[in-house]
Amino acid sequence: MGMRKGGDYAQLFWAMFKTGVLGFGGGPSVIPLIRHEAVKNYNWIDNDEFGEILALANALPGPIATKMAAYLGYRRKKTLGATVAVLSHILPSALAMIVLMSVVQYLSSSQIVQGMIAGVIPVVAVMLGVMAYEFGEKAIKGLGKAFGIVLFAAAFVLLQLLDVHDAIVIALFLAYGAFHFKLVRKLQERKSKNEASGG
Repeated sequence: MGMRKGGDYAQLFWAMFKTGVLGFGGGPSVIPLIRHEAVKNYNWIDNDEFGEILALANALPGPIATKMAAYLGYRRKKTLGATVAVLSHILPSALAMIVLMSVVQYLSSSQIVQGMIAGVIPVVAVMLGVMAYEFGEKAIKGLGKAFGIVLFAAAFVLLQLLDVHDAIVIALFLAYGAFHFKLVRKLQERKSKNEASGG
């Protein structure tokens, strides 16, 4: 039993350490890495639960990657697990910042570093695109094709054209999602009654 506990903490540390090391460009780029570790590699949660905690983490203040790490750690091993997961996730970045601050002037003008950054950006873009496609596909299945497209369009208008703050849009969609299936059920019942009375 003790070995299993050690294994859980070691898995949390290693999974979150990797996401901290490989994550580039802030929280959104780390999310596919965390999803890979939590859903595919260790099977801690399924894809649906990951989508739910991602939505909640987006709605809460603070860095999204650390909130995701804290949730996964807490879910596995309560408070100590959350502490291990968060510390192991932020440790690589903290250490890198301490080391690199002394040579930041050189690095900022280095063509090698600029080339490395330019080279990794397409990888991050593809990772985010794949994850967005998979979540979009899941949303279409859950909401239905027509209504899913309507909600995608509404989100685009609110976020890109009207420039509504992300947290407000997420809160609105969460609020709607809370009674979506009840609303669909009522509409289906009403449709069935109308068809029955018409027939």
